[in-house]
Amino acid sequence: MQKVMARAGLGSRRACEAMISQGRVRVNGEVAVLGQKVDLKQDHITVDGRPLGSSEKKRYLVVNKPVGYITSVKDQFGRPTVMDLVPHIEERVYPVGRLDYDSQGLILLTNDGWLANRVLHPRFELPKTYLVKLKGRISNESVNRLRNGVDLDDGPTNPAQVRLLKVDANTSLFEMVISEGRNRQVRRMCQAVGHQVEQLTRTAVGPIRLADLPLGASRDLTGAELKRLREAVGND
Repeated sequence: MQKVMARAGLGSRRACEAMISQGRVRVNGEVAVLGQKVDLKQDHITVDGRPLGSSEKKRYLVVNKPVGYITSVKDQFGRPTVMDLVPHIEERVYPVGRLDYDSQGLILLTNDGWLANRVLHPRFELPKTYLVKLKGRISNESVNRLRNGVDLDDGPTNPAQVRLLKVDANTSLFEMVISEGRNRQVRRMCQAVGHQVEQLTRTAVGPIRLADLPLGASRDLTGAELKRLREAVGND
């Protein structure tokens, strides 16, 4: 039961288990129990009195978020959100994870709760790739510190992959891959080694790459991309 609910986008497996335990879920009019076997094609399932069905098409989108957009469905201060970049989507998609206001790049949007939870779950350590631009010249010592992991106020980070692209007296440009999802992690890691990030672009989440998608634009994942993403997070 909880697996079906999670796949329908109602939340994590644990959150769905809580709903069942609270008696909020019914199957064919009877209160559901944890671990109950169900079939969406045969059983009538309701959550808080509302039908749970498979009628809404699953949608998977990549958005190239510009700076100045909030990664949220709504913003209490009226600022633009990533949802403003996909105004004509009929399905009720939502952003998977975060990308801060001052950063740009790849955000996934979907209504597939199971996949969203897998992408975000730390157990799968899905790598996230960033293009990082710093002011000034980064030293070899600082690069090695990033590669070995640095101490932040919420604990040491895992080692990062760092590939230098351009380093001169005025600019340092490199690709950085991390497998954690802490708040503003790349910026904080660079600050910890003495550098301020000038521009931050997320170019990939796992096997899904931004490629040449224009800033502010969106596109659907291809079937091949979706298959690779599911494989990356354990397609069970």
